[in-house]
Amino acid sequence: MRIAAAWFVVCSSFLVHAGASARAADAAEPWPRDQDFSWMSIETWKARHAEDVAVAEAGGVDLLLLGDSITDGWDHHPMWRERFLPLRAANFGIGGDTTQNVLWRLDHGAVGRLAPKAVVLLIGTNNYGRNGDSPADVARGVTAIVRRLQAAFPAARILVLGIFPREATPDAPIRTTIRETNSMLAALDDGARVFVRDLGSVFLEADGSISPTVMPDLLHLSPEGYRRWGLALLPMVLPWLQEKVE
Repeated sequence: MRIAAAWFVVCSSFLVHAGASARAADAAEPWPRDQDFSWMSIETWKARHAEDVAVAEAGGVDLLLLGDSITDGWDHHPMWRERFLPLRAANFGIGGDTTQNVLWRLDHGAVGRLAPKAVVLLIGTNNYGRNGDSPADVARGVTAIVRRLQAAFPAARILVLGIFPREATPDAPIRTTIRETNSMLAALDDGARVFVRDLGSVFLEADGSISPTVMPDLLHLSPEGYRRWGLALLPMVLPWLQEKVE
């Protein structure tokens, strides 16, 4: 559970951007949240980041999940408490984030004293509609995050997840956009420290459609969606977490 702390880090960092009126156009450029939404204000976003900074400063995390609302939603699923928290996991997902926002968070306190054995990254779906980013833009943004993570956590294994499918039918235009992005992300896999896996198929029905029982709004996961994700994810990260450090 996040706790409200390290507020001075957030406040001082935001002063750098005081007076800025345009959001970062480059998906690989760090940028803080600068737009209020009905479901999350800028102030709430700042507070959420501050809570993560406090966790980062405390350390003691073996498994770090990083991303947007899809990752954020893990906090409300019983599998998180039962299967992930015992693995010394931390959830640094914040709803609405883009690649720019995650880069900014990493540059402003979200690394802290962390030394995770594994990092799971899922980010990019908000870049499409909110920023109008292309698959190549999103891939550059994700690549920039991976390079930050490699520099911050040189001993960690980084699992980059392909962007999850959206919309009901397989012929929806956003599905093509996501497939193109994920194809580019595959180049990040070095077979040693960075691994790319596309788990999208676990959310699809036999005909390639997405059921509302898995994604009620055809984007965010239901409890069943998280169950499917967890069952696919745990076998990937458990060997890394159980590996003894030489």
